Amino acid sequence: MSRIKVISHQEATGRLKEIYDELIVKRGKLAEVHTIQSLRPESIVKHIDLYLEIMFSKSDLSRAEREMMAVVVSKTNGCNYCQKHHAEALNNYWKDEEKTENFRVSYSNVHLNDKELMLCQFAELLTRNPESAEKNDITEDLKNAGLSDSAILDATLVVAYFNFVNRIVLALGVELEKDSGTGYKY
Repeated sequence: MSRIKVISHQEATGRLKEIYDELIVKRGKLAEVHTIQSLRPESIVKHIDLYLEIMFSKSDLSRAEREMMAVVVSKTNGCNYCQKHHAEALNNYWKDEEKTENFRVSYSNVHLNDKELMLCQFAELLTRNPESAEKNDITEDLKNAGLSDSAILDATLVVAYFNFVNRIVLALGVELEKDSGTGYKY
């Protein structure tokens, strides 16, 4: 149960209703992570813009790599909501439910290539110990693996974004939708 007032789609009027209706058309359905921001409708729009830029824009990182990092950050933070949603998105690319579920439990449970493993380790380290970046070049392994500066920036943006969203979800009590895995457009 959310810890703050939420305006449902049925109750929404004006600009909030427009935003909700547009999300349903573009994303397939309305997620609880969006409705939790209903008291600040324009924050939903800005949030979606940021999400689309970080997760769907052209990048040296694949969509699957970005979803892997989302799951790792969310697992590290104990955010079941984002873990579940982004494991489902990851499985949309992997098309292997057993591998995806094993990954969700721990990325060390599945075979990953060197780049994928380093991205997961980077996501976990930057989430657990962000201050370590101040003392060490935590991008060094990524650079040595041949990742471009642009890819490293994108990886950092994914980690930062999911730490941001995990905190919204955890602080405000966002719960999984009853039909969380169905209806989203990836």
